[in-house]
Amino acid sequence: MNLEQLKYPIGKHVIPEQITVDDRERFIRDLELLPEQIKSAVINLNTEQLDTPYRPQGWTIRQVVHHLPDSHLNSYIRFKWTLTEDQPLIKAYDEKSWAELPDSENAPIEISLSLLQAIHTRWVWLLRNLRHEDWNKSFKHPESNKLISLDVNLSLYSWHGKHHLAHIRSLIDRQNW
Repeated sequence: MNLEQLKYPIGKHVIPEQITVDDRERFIRDLELLPEQIKSAVINLNTEQLDTPYRPQGWTIRQVVHHLPDSHLNSYIRFKWTLTEDQPLIKAYDEKSWAELPDSENAPIEISLSLLQAIHTRWVWLLRNLRHEDWNKSFKHPESNKLISLDVNLSLYSWHGKHHLAHIRSLIDRQNW
């Protein structure tokens, strides 16, 4: 397996040309299922396994587990800003630096598994109760200076969860754990 396949085991995110109501429901369902899928994938791993990088120079499984609620909490907050402000300029964060903090490198994964479940439960509830016109609202990302609709952001985070779940599952399969 080459480095690109290890980095992107399900491929890179592709923004759909048009997002339908059915697509949106599928993306929301992906978010709803993710916490249990991550938990099932990692719950029986030992410390050595959790501290194994999923690829050369990549994050450990532990860091990936802690990254998911960090990232998804940021996205949830972006949804809230976008729903309550007119095209807000969101705050970016340095995910690599966050993954190198002590809580990401060393904390028990159960903390982030619980946090991921809580974030997703609340986020999914919000998403399932939005009005049709809310999905066209957008925020501005400071790095690209582009407007990103809530529909596009939802598709990105549906992909993001599956992307990291594939990192974990791929390593488990390659190591025969």
